[in-house]
Amino acid sequence: MSDAAGSRREFGDGPLSRAAASVYTLLAVEVWLLLGTLPGLVALVLLDRDASNLPLVAVALLPVGPAVSAALHTLRHQRPDLTDLRPAAAFRRAYRANLVGVLRVWAPTLLWLTVIAVNLANLSAAGVPGWWAVPLLLVGAGVVLAGVNALVIVSLFTFRTRDTLRLAVYFLVRRPGVTIGNAGLLAAVAGVTAVSSEAVLALLAALVVLALLRIGDPMIDTIRREFTP
Repeated sequence: MSDAAGSRREFGDGPLSRAAASVYTLLAVEVWLLLGTLPGLVALVLLDRDASNLPLVAVALLPVGPAVSAALHTLRHQRPDLTDLRPAAAFRRAYRANLVGVLRVWAPTLLWLTVIAVNLANLSAAGVPGWWAVPLLLVGAGVVLAGVNALVIVSLFTFRTRDTLRLAVYFLVRRPGVTIGNAGLLAAVAGVTAVSSEAVLALLAALVVLALLRIGDPMIDTIRREFTP
């Protein structure tokens, strides 16, 4: 009996088993990401790419924040043991636990981006000089990058919302490698969406979240070391 138990532990702890556990967790997270974002994804596919639909795009993207947050938490805390995997339960638990906190940072991020996007789309109609697009784009990029940091932080730590936002902005400068990495990842995401569709991006969502997690590791480690007991 003890030999059988030892064999099972060896199987669950081996490199192939850990690799299989990671693949299984990634696939499970992909499924739950699709389920969590499906209503918004359907709306995005059906909406015409017109500036008048920008507020509707923001509403459609609202479910993305909680789903990505749950995926971040699940992948960060995934179990390496193939004999003890519960990624679906971990995803649902993280979704429920982080929902309110995530929406407190995600909804304002979408609101700011919608306001900026609407202004960019209507510069000529408002009679504003074209060069105003540059500062608007810079502000928009800052909002996106700070929003990504905030999403990672609120998914893995428990801070007050204002402290989460302060840390998100602070780490734009404190960890420039993370900021550049996130900018590159978001550019790749935008490129995939532009040349294909939101549906193709959705099928790669778990890999995007995993990349986001790996890029954010230096920030996560610093927060754990310097800002938590």
